[in-house]
Parts: sequence; C-alpha cells; structure tokens
Amino acid sequence: MPELDLSELLRPEVRELRSYVPVAGDYRVRLDANEAPPLLSAAARRALAEATTDVAWERYPDATMTALRAALAARMGVDPNELLVGVGSDEVITLLLTVLAHPKARAPTATVVSTTPTFVMYRMSALARGMRVVEVPLDDAWDISVESMQKAIELAQPNLIFIASPNNPTGTMMSIDRVERVIEAATGSLVVIDEAYVDYASRDQLALYRAHPNVAILRTLSKVGFAALRIGWLLARPELIAELDKARQPYNMNTLSQRLGTIALRDLGDEIGRITRTVVDERKRVASALAELPTVKVDPSEANFLWLAVGPPASEVFRDLASRGVLVRSFHARGGRLAHRLRVTIGTRDENDAFLSALGDVLGP
Repeated sequence: MPELDLSELLRPEVRELRSYVPVAGDYRVRLDANEAPPLLSAAARRALAEATTDVAWERYPDATMTALRAALAARMGVDPNELLVGVGSDEVITLLLTVLAHPKARAPTATVVSTTPTFVMYRMSALARGMRVVEVPLDDAWDISVESMQKAIELAQPNLIFIASPNNPTGTMMSIDRVERVIEAATGSLVVIDEAYVDYASRDQLALYRAHPNVAILRTLSKVGFAALRIGWLLARPELIAELDKARQPYNMNTLSQRLGTIALRDLGDEIGRITRTVVDERKRVASALAELPTVKVDPSEANFLWLAVGPPASEVFRDLASRGVLVRSFHARGGRLAHRLRVTIGTRDENDAFLSALGDVLGP
C-alpha cells in the first residue's frame, strides 16, 4: 500500500514552521521559561492537595467552568459572561485566530499584525491557520513605534492585532498613549492586549478595555506560580465571547485545573501577592547587580524576567552558562539587534545568585 503523500495535504506555511520545543536537559538552575519560583507555602500546598480528594474521576469536567469563571470575574471586577477560559493563553489565542479569520474585502486571506520581538505564538498560530502575519519592529527603547503600526494597519487591514504589555521577551510596559493611538487607528480590528505578566507590572490596561469596544485583554495564571494548571483567559465583550465559545472544544479545561484554579483565585490571593512581591524585589536586586558588570546592559522590566545585552555573542554566553548548569534563554538565532540578547527569568534568591556568579565567571573581569 503506497504511503500517504503529505505534500498534497499540508499547508505550505506549516511545512516551514518548527515545533516549539523547550530545551531539554538536567540543569541545576533553570531560568529560561518565565515560570514563578517555587515559593508556595506548605499550607497552600496542603489546601490544594486536599481539594482533590473527592474528585469524581469518572465524570467529565464542568463544561461551563462556572466556579472558575466566577472566581476570575471576582478577581478582575467583571461579569463572568465577559470571560472565556482556555488551556493557557495559547488555546485562547488559537480560538481568536480560528473564529476571527474571515478575509476582509479584496484580501486573499485574513491578516494578523503584531510587534517584534514579541511572544512567538502569535505568529506561529496564525501561520498554522493560513493567515498572513505582519510584524512591526519595536523602537530603540522596545516600545511601540506608533507611526509604523498605523501604517501597517492602514495597508494590511488586519483582523487581529496583538500587543503584549508587559512584552515578552523585552519586559517593556508599552506606553499607554501609544497603545491607545494604535487602538484608535484600528477601528476595524480586534486589538488583543496580552497581560500575561501584569501581576509584576506597575499598572494594567483595563481602562483601555472599558473605553474601546475593539479591545480585549488576555491573562494567565501561569506566571504567578500555577503554570502546571494551564489556565488562561480572555476578557472581551459578551457578544464576542459567545462567538468564540462556539469554537471552544467541549470540556477543554479539566476538573483538577478548574478546581485548583478556583481555590488559587478565591483563597490564595495573599500567596500570589507574596510571590509577586518577592519576585519584584529580586528583579530589582539582580538588575542592580548586573548593572555593575561593564559588558552588560539591563533594560527596565515590568515582568518576571530581565532583558540583557551582553558584550560577547549571546550564543557563546548561553553555551558557557549552560555548561555551568545555568539555563537562560538566548535570542541570538534571530540575528540583528537580538544577536547579543538574553532573557533571564527571576528565580529564587539562591538561583539568582548562582546565575550572577556563573555570568561573572563567563564574562570575566
């Protein structure tokens, strides 16, 4: 029997993509994935464990996620009907790209506009669905270039615009006036403001959601100590949530994630606050220590990581740190102004000290 010829079935865009595969290996310090450090108290861990003792393993999860959406709504001060919950923000992004994909007049395909560098899944998920992607470079301070974004919107007429603020990998909180000017230029597009790291920031962008009907807000629990639960959500107008829900897979959020996420949001707010405050304090301390190194430049960050420029090529520094058991994220493969850039997650104090010591050894006196 002849083998299936995938070339006749595969989208050419998918053939050109590469799978997202985290770096494997045994590292004593992993500061590459923007996870929160292990700071949950023993009491919080017991509360989470006890909540699983009476799970009805034979039953499907609550398809409407009523308790979880209520807890999210209470945390944000919104109505549950304004919320769509997915398996991490990744699933929510794919739902947006799936539902809002009708090509506009005289356009052969739907278009997505985002900044660059930014979260890679905007681009990957859009291309996997046959959409066109237009990426607009951030300015020299890693902020939005308004004129360039306005031009891209005018020419591309996008269905969706993704703006991460704070941005990954730069840690930048986008200037609120610049974001608003982009929103006002994009009256025919949905502007999704990704606030994955907002718990570590000095402000949020909820006022923009309240003021502009074409704005939605994306958030997650993954960055504040609960990445294992894979809970992400979208805040948007109820009419959009209703349309997105039609494409959501039934029972997409498992029972354990729903129950534990509800407890985290409802009962562990103090724990989340303590974790985020600890990380912010460590972020300041590590940034100050890095600023003392003559060949390192640290950009201001409002996330749980730091964005560094190092003197030697980032590929070499990444390799030498890894050989010392410290894993960070390098962006050298993208070339250009990213060739000397590393992103370093803030870990525990001991992990951060191990990174600082290893980097000092790598860069030398």
